Amino acid sequence: MKLTTRLATATAVLAVGALALTGCTGAGPAAGSDGPIDTSGELSGTIKFQSWSLKNEKFSPYFEDLIAAFEEEHPDVTVEWLDQPGDGYQDKVLSQANSNSLPDVVNLPPDIAYPLVAAGKLVDLAAADSSLEDQYVPGAWEAYTYPGIDGTYGLPWYLGTDLGWWNGAALQQYGADTSALPTTNEELLSLAEQVGEASGGQMPLLSSMPTIDLFASSGIEVMNDDGEFVFNTDEAAAIVDQFASAYQAGALPAEALTGDYGGNADMFKQGKVAYTTAGSGFAGDLQRDAPSIRESVIATPRIGDAPLFVQGVSVSNDSKNKAAALAFAEYLTNTENQVAFAQLALGFVPGTVDGSADVGSLSESVTDPLQKEAMEIVSESMKTARILIPFQWTSAMKTYMDQQLALALKGEVGSKEALDKVVEYANDNLVEY
Repeated sequence: MKLTTRLATATAVLAVGALALTGCTGAGPAAGSDGPIDTSGELSGTIKFQSWSLKNEKFSPYFEDLIAAFEEEHPDVTVEWLDQPGDGYQDKVLSQANSNSLPDVVNLPPDIAYPLVAAGKLVDLAAADSSLEDQYVPGAWEAYTYPGIDGTYGLPWYLGTDLGWWNGAALQQYGADTSALPTTNEELLSLAEQVGEASGGQMPLLSSMPTIDLFASSGIEVMNDDGEFVFNTDEAAAIVDQFASAYQAGALPAEALTGDYGGNADMFKQGKVAYTTAGSGFAGDLQRDAPSIRESVIATPRIGDAPLFVQGVSVSNDSKNKAAALAFAEYLTNTENQVAFAQLALGFVPGTVDGSADVGSLSESVTDPLQKEAMEIVSESMKTARILIPFQWTSAMKTYMDQQLALALKGEVGSKEALDKVVEYANDNLVEY
């Protein structure tokens, strides 16, 4: 599984398999390890570190050197590196937790970590070392906190976000001012309607229906403190109404309502839409797949709050050697090692505050001005980026929302009525732990 795919899906899809862990343990929401863990003394013993599809020609030398350097600093510690395939990772982790064989240090995005946290399988890292919080990107640190559970259960490792990408030539052809591109979702929808009408529907600006992260990025509360979805607001209905108006003006291709297309980035590269969101690596994708479009492309910060895609590492509460495990987790995710990793995983940024801001080091091997500009935007976005999609939001909920909002965009039901049904469905189908 590619890093980009993993980050794009990790925060959005909660597998039903998550139930299996708490079902077997009989646990409800529970904290992990309590209290500080002292890593300053002499460390010894063997620990296991598990990564997610990173043992390959590109990344193996990096990890082998990192582990060797850690072992040199701690000569009585041995690190055994395990790596799991991309597919079925969550099932594998749950199986390990159920059989009490979870590795001491394990790569977990926030959504996969949650059932383990609820079952008390992970160490509370905020309690283990109170100095850690200030070292990591705030939104990423917050991603490993959970409703009704005290503590923080992952060290942010590598992060991603989306930018806005605009087809400058297409926009100018239909009268848009590319020197004053939208900075709010309301402005985006107005421009979409303008370009849709000017092109007679030949150059849509939009390529997807309203999404839950769009509502969140617009400042709408998606889920309340009681764990209930609450985004069926008048403000959200107004956004859906704007989408419906834009759709009638030709600003949204019909296939976007059925999902029968390759996605907004692919449609952008094919010249079928004039705007998309994608990570900073999209500059390279355009160079390879759509060089003529790339000539006039404009990269901007994501409109509204930037989404945050997070990968991190956690420490098993079943570990017999928590001190060495925590020391390795901190070493793996320190700024120096994260910058070196991000230099290999181009398009991602480190999970530490200092690392994510060090654009010069992250882009020192980059010669493409557009790629550099995109990386600078991503680095700046890390200051405020946050998780926009609650981990309780499932793929079934998304499918139901797409169906209801498609009816709303076609004018077959009212926008508020559609949102009411979506929220009712989502709350009726919450996954219980």
